[in-house]
Amino acid sequence: MSDARGHSERQRLSVEEARARILAQVAPVRGVERVALRSALGRVVAHDIVSPIDVPAHTNAAVDGYALAAATLPEEGVKEFEVIGTALAGRPFTGPVGPDQCVHIMTGAPMPPGTDAVVFQEQTQVRQGRVAIAADSRRERNVRQAGEDLARGSVALPAGKRIGPAELGLLASLGAPEVAVYRRARVAFFSTGDELRSLGEPLGPGLIYDSNRYTLYGMLSALGVEMLDMGVVADDAVSVQRAFADASSLADAVITTGGVSVGEADYIKQTLAELGEVGFWQVAMRPGRPFAFGRLGSAAFFGLPGNPVAVMVTFYQFVQPALRRLMGEPPPLPPLTFRARALSRFATRVGRTELIRGILERDAQGAPVVRSTGSQGSGILSSMSTANCFIVLPPESAGADPGDEVDVLPFSGLL
Repeated sequence: MSDARGHSERQRLSVEEARARILAQVAPVRGVERVALRSALGRVVAHDIVSPIDVPAHTNAAVDGYALAAATLPEEGVKEFEVIGTALAGRPFTGPVGPDQCVHIMTGAPMPPGTDAVVFQEQTQVRQGRVAIAADSRRERNVRQAGEDLARGSVALPAGKRIGPAELGLLASLGAPEVAVYRRARVAFFSTGDELRSLGEPLGPGLIYDSNRYTLYGMLSALGVEMLDMGVVADDAVSVQRAFADASSLADAVITTGGVSVGEADYIKQTLAELGEVGFWQVAMRPGRPFAFGRLGSAAFFGLPGNPVAVMVTFYQFVQPALRRLMGEPPPLPPLTFRARALSRFATRVGRTELIRGILERDAQGAPVVRSTGSQGSGILSSMSTANCFIVLPPESAGADPGDEVDVLPFSGLL
């Protein structure tokens, strides 16, 4: 690497610096709305949700068996108890239970008065209305206490929590028919490039179909934002300015693809400087070096590269965490990576983060191993379909050889 190239890399922001700058300038949307519980999936809780009840509401049996007082169990040998009734989840046994008595109880049924332990049904012998229980049954209580999951008055879900399947069930356990959530973030996006054509249009020489808007649609759909697809915008200053003005008046965030490089027809950065504010322009990473962030009025602006793979890489590294913050979630932690043994040779340049598309597998001993998908050109979108992870080579790395340990960022949980 020449001194000039090295100096250029050092002038660019690191991935961590770029992500931190973006998150520092993005604040959650202010609008709050109440939605029906099932409509809350994927939304973000706007206020702390306090449990109005104990969950479970009653101390209950954790297993099928026999409920009795633990103090009456034998310390040695075997003791017989009289079975005086049955307790079901929807039909509790409410009568008193004496020291030599027990109640046949099903999982989830409230514990009868005077009982505090359940002996597994499999650990007993039943004959003529009596049950024989051995001393070793004293070891486990097999009881779920009232409020063991959630105590009345405790915070069931904090503000900023995204509602997933577990949270949906938790809210249902509180009897909540609806929940207050932040409104959906509004995101406008468009592609730039005179070479781009929409689906269904014929292709002439030098023309290509616009895939980036469909990739963006998929990634934005997974986040649950409101989308405004503004199509393909021509590579001229007037068209770009008009698109910027329209998008920023309607959206909380604006995303473009293409037009952030140094070509004569790349108007994105120039127009952003005229109509808004450029935060930064380049990041020391590959793919995705030409990435612009700034403001368009009250809207956050993300200028992604034009190459399809770079669009996905920059979106997951920078745009996704910012949109999660915009939707009301707390600032996210950096993506979690783990180590795997390389099966391929990976080359990089010192001073930039390299994100290589990889295939993560297990070897014959069950240890994680990873190999490259092949050519790493940022226009090879099929490699993102083949890959299941990014191999992350940090700025100080000069590459890796087969057998070396490398950092791996799985797509699971990211995409």
